[in-house]
Amino acid sequence: MTEISPAEELSNLVRYMATNLIGSDENVEVVAEQRGAVVQINLRVPEGEMGKVIGKEGRIARAMRTIVTISSARFNLHARLEIDG
Repeated sequence: MTEISPAEELSNLVRYMATNLIGSDENVEVVAEQRGAVVQINLRVPEGEMGKVIGKEGRIARAMRTIVTISSARFNLHARLEIDG
């Protein structure tokens, strides 16, 4: 059994959250890059779906970032989540 890298596991987590918010996996693009103890995760969704991912007053985006931060702490890493449309 092969181990999944922390960056890939965090990427899968972000993809899971985004696809459940949008309802489709087709247009969700997640790229995670690890540099030392920092994982940069970029989430790209269609412009028309940004409202579902950002949420009212940015609450959903903030919650997603909190979940990613807590999950990355399991690996002794710091993660940053950027959301683009």
